[in-house]
Formats: sequence, C-alpha cells, structure tokens
Amino acid sequence: MSTIQLVDVGKSYTVGRKRCMAVHDINLTIKQGEFVFIIGSSGAGKTTLLQLICGMTNPDCGAVYLNNADMSRSILMSRDRIRQQFGYVPQIPMLMHRKTIKESLTMVARSNGIFRRKEVHEMVDKVLGVVGLSGIGKKYPVELSGGERRRIELAQAMINSPSILVLDELTANLDEDNIWDIFHLLSELNRQGTTVIMATHASMFVNLIRQRVITLVDGTIVGDVAGGKYGDISPKAINNGRSF
Repeated sequence: MSTIQLVDVGKSYTVGRKRCMAVHDINLTIKQGEFVFIIGSSGAGKTTLLQLICGMTNPDCGAVYLNNADMSRSILMSRDRIRQQFGYVPQIPMLMHRKTIKESLTMVARSNGIFRRKEVHEMVDKVLGVVGLSGIGKKYPVELSGGERRRIELAQAMINSPSILVLDELTANLDEDNIWDIFHLLSELNRQGTTVIMATHASMFVNLIRQRVITLVDGTIVGDVAGGKYGDISPKAINNGRSF
C-alpha cells in the first residue's frame, strides 16, 4: 500500500531576479487507492504540487514521504524505485513524432529496465489494449486524433504498471466524448486499486464524478473535500476569512 505524505512542503523558483513561491505550507496525505482531483486557476501551483508528489522535483523545505521514506533523502529510495511507483503524464504532450507508437512505448519500457523482447512486446500490446487502442502500434502520432494521442501518453505512464498515476491536465483541449472516455478508463483503473492524482479544469466532470477535490489558491491548499465539487472550500479556510 503506497501512502504519500507531504509535510510543511514549500517550493520556489527564480523568475528573472525575483524569487517566487510556487507552493507553500503544504500538508497532505494521499492513501493507496484514492482518486484525487487537484484544481485551481492557472499559476496556482498545480504542476509543481504534482511534480513534488511523484519525486520529479525536491522541496525547498519540508519533506515528501512515500511509505514513510523521504523521497529526497532516503538511501532506500533510488530514482529507479521511485519511477517504478509512479506513472506521470505532463501537461505538455511529449510524444516522439518520428517514431511509431510501438517504438515509443518500447523505448519507455526499456528505460524502465525491461529488455526481454517478448516481455516488452507483451507489455506494449497489453497497455494499448487497456487504453482501447489495440492495433495502432505501427501508426505515428500525426495519424492519431487528439484524444488518441493523450491516451497513448497515458499508456506510456502505465507501461510499468505503477501503483500511482499522476496526471497533469490530461483532458485539456479534448471534446466531451474524449473526456468521458478517459474518465471512464481512469475510474476503472482506480476501481482496480490504482491511485489517481489528476490536475484538471474539467469542472463538469469533477462535479459528476464526486471524488476527493483539493483546491489550490496562490500555492496553498484552501480546500480538501471528500466527494467534493469543483471549487469546494474547506470550512477552516472560510473561518480564516479566505473566501473565493
């Protein structure tokens, strides 16, 4: 059971000559099998929070734990071991346009330490089947629709059967049918035990699915509501005079 815990976490970046806080005072626990939406306006810190959660970046202060081990300090938590736990889809599409879908997925599998040809082929075929795109391995990204390309990116994140999926605006710029298809797939993966942590602006779908909703404003958590709706704010934030 993979539990993620962020304790007093802060992260800043230098923009020009100015130091800007991306997130601060983050205290958060996500247990294995949860489905969590991260919402907030552009610049609220969603991408930074996701990258901290999956160990892609280290905090300036505080600590991020995976199963009680500090991911940035524990000698037991190598980068390879962390990568095996997480599947990550970035906000900006990263498909390799000069390689076929099968070639791209094969490269990802091998970068995760899978080298036996038969095993790699079986993994590629399986993950394409899971995302509903069996039989397109010989196609190039340019031959696919926007929704299909995003599902291939999800397939890349799933190639190593991670226990946690971290998804940054996976449904951005997709039509409602494609968004429904992706949410249906994610819900099924979650039902099977995969933790899903997803930043999204798809308010209608968040309101319909009613999972845990974490709201960021100016880099801090102002809402953390189980079975929540888009924009739900924690009573504590309201009591402190923060109304959004």
